[in-house]
Amino acid sequence: MRKLFVNLFIVGAFLGLLLGAGWYVFKGDAVRRPGSLYVPTGADFGQLADSLQGRIRFGYFFDLYAGRIGLTENVKPGHYVLTDQNIVRLARMLNLGEQTPVDVVVRQSRLPAILASRVSQQLEADSASLHAAMRDPEILKQYGFGNELELFSIFIPNTYEMWWTDSPEAFVARMKREYDRFWNDERVAKLPRTRLTKMQVASLAAILNEETQKTDEMSRMAGVYINRLRSGMPLQADPTVKYAMGDFALRRILNRHLKTPSPYNTYVNKGLPPTPITMASIAALDAVLNFEENDYLYFCAKEDFSGYHNFAATYSQHLVNARRYAAALDKRGIK
Repeated sequence: MRKLFVNLFIVGAFLGLLLGAGWYVFKGDAVRRPGSLYVPTGADFGQLADSLQGRIRFGYFFDLYAGRIGLTENVKPGHYVLTDQNIVRLARMLNLGEQTPVDVVVRQSRLPAILASRVSQQLEADSASLHAAMRDPEILKQYGFGNELELFSIFIPNTYEMWWTDSPEAFVARMKREYDRFWNDERVAKLPRTRLTKMQVASLAAILNEETQKTDEMSRMAGVYINRLRSGMPLQADPTVKYAMGDFALRRILNRHLKTPSPYNTYVNKGLPPTPITMASIAALDAVLNFEENDYLYFCAKEDFSGYHNFAATYSQHLVNARRYAAALDKRGIK
């Protein structure tokens, strides 16, 4: 009888060890290296297993459980976050495609191709397919734009939560929804005061973004440009010359540059450029909608290089400001 009890104890202890080991394997923390896991579209289970190698414990048992729930035949692409999941939870998360969104930072960009390149570094879609979506005739027609430069006006710099696997078409659709959300009833009600269309607001706001980084003077600068528009004067905005020339590194605009032939050059054409010369920030868009009523027709960068501007109502005063700034440039050897 004693021998029987001893044997039963040994068997019980062995079973307890097995149960404990099984609990540890399947219920304990399986993640060795937490962080993001990106599973590309079209990946099979072998590729998924390779990407998990060295990042999880109990890989053999993960493969067994994955086969049991069908993950080996049903790999879903996406961005997943590995934290403290056990094998069961980890495999189920991947099997169900329970993605974690990514924050896509849409940075201010001068051209659609540049924007596409930057976004492609944050989504699965490549830059070529993103840029192609911005030029797609069906998409342009759907949203009421004639070309990609007109469509470019809907992109507003900000941070947006998206799925890593969002298609280029889904990305553009999301940007259109954000654009429509931006143009709420309150902002639309301010349009009549500006006498501008939404596209023209974006075009003027884009110039503001290129002229100054000081948001507290944007509404005053917007007032200057609107005064010029209403008086029939050319805007004579230096950033439009850089855009027309395709030389965004140009530090000093000379007289020969002002004659560059282009519909975007506001020295040779009256009115606003046909489309924005860069993505307009929310601050600049709101500055146009809330432009300051003033008598200024001119402004010039301050000679202290603070980033602020001197404003003038008369050309004679503007010349005084301009000479001071030119002298400061010469003193620093800026050509």
